[in-house]
Amino acid sequence: MKLLLLVGGLAGLAVGMGSSLCQGNAWPACFCRGCLAAYLTALLLRWWGRAWRKSLEQSLEERENANNSNSILPATNTPKVSKP
Repeated sequence: MKLLLLVGGLAGLAVGMGSSLCQGNAWPACFCRGCLAAYLTALLLRWWGRAWRKSLEQSLEERENANNSNSILPATNTPKVSKP
């Protein structure tokens, strides 16, 4: 999770400062906008990381439940083949 925050912060800072410099703003304004972009991007990646982790945990739980239910119940869904 910390890695996602760090990557989001660095990416946001680079994008914020880069776009502000391309617009020809002064350095203090570029840095301020870069910091704001870093904060917002880090928050976004933190939210995405939590959602991704929750989805992976849910998938693992569903897979474990499916394996447990298959081993406990007898196979009743086997198709019956009729002889011609």
